Amino acid sequence: MKDYLTFLWRVWRVSFQGSAKFYLWMTLLTALTLVGVHAWARQFVAGLETTGMTNQVSWGAYIANFTFLVGVAAAAVMLVIPAYIYKKEFMHEVVIFGELMAIAVIVMCLLFVMVDLGRPDRFLHMIPPFGIFNWPGSILSWDVIVLNGYLLLNLHIAGYLLYCRYRQQKPAKPFYIPFVFISIAWAVSIHTVTAFLYVGLAGRSYWHHPLVPSRFLASAFVAGPGLMILTFQIIRRVTRYYIGDQPIFTLRMIMTVAMIINMFLLGSELFTEFYSPTMHAAAAHYLYFGLHGHHGLVPWIWTAIALDFLGLLLLITPLSRKIGWLNLACVVCFLGVWIEKGMGLIIPGFVPSPLGQVVEYLPTLNETLVCLGVWAFGALLFSWMVRVAIPIMNGSLRAHPQLNPLTKS
Repeated sequence: MKDYLTFLWRVWRVSFQGSAKFYLWMTLLTALTLVGVHAWARQFVAGLETTGMTNQVSWGAYIANFTFLVGVAAAAVMLVIPAYIYKKEFMHEVVIFGELMAIAVIVMCLLFVMVDLGRPDRFLHMIPPFGIFNWPGSILSWDVIVLNGYLLLNLHIAGYLLYCRYRQQKPAKPFYIPFVFISIAWAVSIHTVTAFLYVGLAGRSYWHHPLVPSRFLASAFVAGPGLMILTFQIIRRVTRYYIGDQPIFTLRMIMTVAMIINMFLLGSELFTEFYSPTMHAAAAHYLYFGLHGHHGLVPWIWTAIALDFLGLLLLITPLSRKIGWLNLACVVCFLGVWIEKGMGLIIPGFVPSPLGQVVEYLPTLNETLVCLGVWAFGALLFSWMVRVAIPIMNGSLRAHPQLNPLTKS
């Protein structure tokens, strides 16, 4: 117990050590987080009227970001599978960053749910004995379980591996290997269950489609690896921790296959909606071409499709074997999927309403600032965890400080 408390104390100390650039980065993220907290405080006082949401469009930017980020969190499994199932040794030195990213992103997901509630104190109505959890009847209750369960799994795996590395001990397989394999299935479940939240709403024809869960997973395995590729390059550029090219190009291959599948599923969905158009295609028509003079989402979705096609072209050509072009492909794919799964998925489900009303949605400034604050907090949390993990991973922070003094990473 004493060793563990010492470990926590030294981790706390090292998390506040760094270069001037590190302090500047963390200060910027803290300031943006506080801007978001201030915007959320205004929303808490004035209510959800500070957002662009209405009775007709009751989910907006918050749930759009939540849906996207669930996929990014699930994509951490794309590091775990090569490392532990296919025994790729070069992936073991980076898999910890996938676990840490999953932790940060799941926290962001939970924060987006909290700010969307308007009155987060009413969450107590889901917690016995204050309320009724309604499990297993409610898909929402399943989502609560899988998200929090995935967070706990990654906290355990990452924490245990870092503590063993700190003590220079080989991890005991029974304490983490079973949890690693559980996390693989759990990663798929968090995105599948989230997709079922939409698919199960029979009154919303745009979501009530069997391809939605498949597209969720395919797009997740594009955006998540893309973000990790960019993150790995930042880590090896600004720290002393070396990450080779093999993990990066392994993720590139995964991205390429996932993007091909994603675009095929998109084409299948468009064929289904428009080849034999019915009244159920009104939402898709509004999204892609506008409806009754309303075209608010048309530029968004065509921008997303253009970015997706550009990203796919970059990935399938030899250009992406060069780091610079690969970075561009990752940025383009990440933005394309973010628009496609955000504004391109959530909002059309409400337009037109079941009564045929067309009420357009755009996020307000206050809503945008809240979103910015949540993203900044996620980046802040991930940066802090990486700052702690790197000295442990490269051996400069160990259990014997007299032999291995604290050094900056």
